[in-house]
Amino acid sequence: MAVPKRKMSRSNTRHRRSQWKATVPVLVTCQNPACRAKHRPHTACAACGQYGAGADRRQVLEA
Repeated sequence: MAVPKRKMSRSNTRHRRSQWKATVPVLVTCQNPACRAKHRPHTACAACGQYGAGADRRQVLEA
């Protein structure tokens, strides 16, 4: 296993760690006119249980 030859300075350590950022998840509005809840794209809506948009919309979860 590789072992560092020299101690990494506090400045370099913090500069490297500053690039690790949490990102806000992308949310979309449910296409069901009665629901309009926010959910992750390409997943079923947790509120109404429907998946897809337009004519392809189908019930996949028990609401």
